[in-house]
Amino acid sequence: MRLVPERLDAAWIGTLADEDLTDVEARLHARFTILDNKEKNLRGGRYNLMRGPEELVLAWDRWSRVRSAMTSRTLTPRILAPKE
Repeated sequence: MRLVPERLDAAWIGTLADEDLTDVEARLHARFTILDNKEKNLRGGRYNLMRGPEELVLAWDRWSRVRSAMTSRTLTPRILAPKE
C-alpha cells in the first residue's frame, strides 16, 4: 500500500506503477464518497460540490487528479466500499 502525499502532482503520479495507481485511486475515491454522501445528506437539494466544505473539495481534487491519470493509461478502476 503506497502512502499518498498531502499534495498530489503529475510528477508523483508518474512514479506510480499501474497497480499502485489503481490502489491509490480506489482509496481516494472511497474517501471522497464518504465525504460527498455526508454533505449530500446534510444539504439535500442545496448540495453543490464546489460550494462544499474545503475537506470535500480537496478530496474530490485529489481523487480526480489520480482518476485522470488512470484514464490516460486506460486503466479500469476498482470499486471499494467506503468505510465510515
